[in-house]
Amino acid sequence: MQRLVVSEAQFADLSRVNLTAEQRHYLLSVLRLRAGDRLIVLNGLGQAWVGELTETEEIQLIESQPLQTECPIPVKLVAALPKNGFDEVVRCCTELGVTQIYPVISARTILKPSENKLKRWRKIATEAAEQSERAIVPKIETPQPFLTLLENLSPEQTYLCGAREKSWHLLDVLPPNLPPEITVLIGPEGGWTETEIQQAIAKNIPVVSLGSSILRAVTASITAIALVNSYCRPKN
Repeated sequence: MQRLVVSEAQFADLSRVNLTAEQRHYLLSVLRLRAGDRLIVLNGLGQAWVGELTETEEIQLIESQPLQTECPIPVKLVAALPKNGFDEVVRCCTELGVTQIYPVISARTILKPSENKLKRWRKIATEAAEQSERAIVPKIETPQPFLTLLENLSPEQTYLCGAREKSWHLLDVLPPNLPPEITVLIGPEGGWTETEIQQAIAKNIPVVSLGSSILRAVTASITAIALVNSYCRPKN
C-alpha cells in the first residue's frame, strides 16, 4: 500500500486526517487513488495506521499498523555541510535509519544554507521515510556553527570521524551492548581542522576512523550511518 506521512495538525480527530492540497494532488492526480482505496498513514513519530480515502477527500483511519522498521536506539548525525550533495546525505541516511540530522557550519564549510534549503531537506526526509517504510521521519535541525553545537553535545557515545591512521575504526569502539543512543560527527571537504579535532577531544569525544580510504564528505556520512545501522540491528 502507498504510504503517506502527515503532521499532527492534520488529525481532525482520532479517526480522521485532513489532506493538504499537495497531498490531495499527489494521491488523486498522480497516483489516481479513489474513494475506498487504502493506504498506510504515518505521523512520522513512530505510529502508523491503515487508512481509507473518503468521498470528501479525507482519510478515515481504520486500524493501527505495527511497524518493525526502526533501529532500536536513536542514531544522530552531525554533518558539516558539504559544497554539494547534502540532499543525498539526507535521503540516504534517512533510508538507513538516522533519527536526527544536525547540519553544521565548520571552518571549511563553503555552503551557506538558506531557509529554503532547510525546507527542502525536511521534505526530502519525509519522502525518503515514506519510500523506505520508516515509522519515523528524521528531524533536520537548523544549521548552526560547529562550536555552538559542540558546547551542547553530550560526549556519551559520540564519535568524531576524521582520521585514517592511528585511530580505532568506528566499529571497534562501539560498546558490546547497545547504548541509549549514538551520535557520529562527519566533516566537510578537506575534513575537520586540527583545531576542531582538539575541541572535540577536549569534550572527551573520541576521534575514530571509517577505514583506510579517502571518502567524500557525502560518502562518509552515508558510510557512518550504514555502519551504525548494521551494529544496532539484531544479529540472527
